[in-house]
Amino acid sequence: MTERPTPDQTSAAGRESLGTLLGGRRGAIDASLPPLAFVVGWLIADRSIGWGAFAAITVGALVAVERLARGKRVSAVVLSLAAVVLAAYIALQTGRAEDFFLLQLFSNLVSALVWALSILLRWPLLGVVVGTLLGQKTRWRRDPELLRAYSLASWVWVFGQYTVRVVVFGLLWWSGQVVALGIARTVLTWPLVALTIAVSGWVLHRVLPSDHPGLRHPRERGLARAQD
Repeated sequence: MTERPTPDQTSAAGRESLGTLLGGRRGAIDASLPPLAFVVGWLIADRSIGWGAFAAITVGALVAVERLARGKRVSAVVLSLAAVVLAAYIALQTGRAEDFFLLQLFSNLVSALVWALSILLRWPLLGVVVGTLLGQKTRWRRDPELLRAYSLASWVWVFGQYTVRVVVFGLLWWSGQVVALGIARTVLTWPLVALTIAVSGWVLHRVLPSDHPGLRHPRERGLARAQD
């Protein structure tokens, strides 16, 4: 007879898988470098948007080369660099340095809405991402307990990450605080992502029953009922 894991073992395994799968510390740090370069270049060149844009694109290109050397997907690297170029273009066109961060503000607003909608449609994106990375496809949705846990944990991403960024970036952008935007862009990247992962992981394991086998082992009760 197969021995069932204890609650402590189950929680430890789940926390490890969530942190490992969604860590992304290096990617988050890479993403914060071009905005930081923009602010530094803007300040050094006596608030020149052109030099700030040049610094951001140069650093973005160097990061892209380094990421390609590490074997990252070409499409992801190109998309990241394109976002930097687009942000610089927007600032150059409007003549407002704070508009370099407008794309980031908009993307977080869209992310908050999409994540919230996914929960309401019972396709919580945290479950979609983790389930895909674990090779489960949609099996996790046939476990009512796991579906509920992913739904509640996904709200942490909506309010604890994306909404926080929208509010902070929005207020700083509205008041034209370029340096503060650069600092916030750094602080609200990896540190906030790490906190969000930790809190959403805690929610997952608080919501799941103590006898649940964990994220890697959906019970598929919905499938069992469908087959009866």
